Amino acid sequence: MGIGGSTRPGSSTEQALRAALKEIERLGARTVCLSGHDLDLPHYTPEDTGHPRRRRLVDLMASADGLVIATPAYHGGMSGLVKNALDHAEDLRRRPQPYFSSRPVGCLATAYGAQGAASALASLRATVHALRGWPTPLGVAVDSSRVRFGQAGACQDPHIQSHLEIMARHITEFAEARVPGYRQEKAS
Repeated sequence: MGIGGSTRPGSSTEQALRAALKEIERLGARTVCLSGHDLDLPHYTPEDTGHPRRRRLVDLMASADGLVIATPAYHGGMSGLVKNALDHAEDLRRRPQPYFSSRPVGCLATAYGAQGAASALASLRATVHALRGWPTPLGVAVDSSRVRFGQAGACQDPHIQSHLEIMARHITEFAEARVPGYRQEKAS
């Protein structure tokens, strides 16, 4: 499952997220992406569970074998849009597998400059840890002032593209080791 982006359709964050998900699909998994409008949710409150986009987000997070979370860097941290989406993971607290327990989570941050991307990535990784997820060994920081994505969705920077591929491999390998029959389920 991919979560992230910004309210701007086709943002660099959404493009990077979709490139990572495309690689995960190439490795044999099915993916779903919630970005932009899908994440335009009311501020998280425990008592208001009726919003249909909220229910969809929470149900997809609960059923995901792995996640990719992508955020633009806003003032040195993750965006409010992404943070609010992650706050909704609180609804998973009483599930058999609470929050992101034992699931691989690829962390991805973009910024118009390397420093912002790196600090947002660190913030995102800390939040994933707090949600009991397993951040992949490699997180990806994308300097959108230098990195572009092509029409087919692939990253035009070979270094960043290789990082997206490694992160995707980490997610699929961890999910495969964790979930018996993972490859067979995902191929059907």
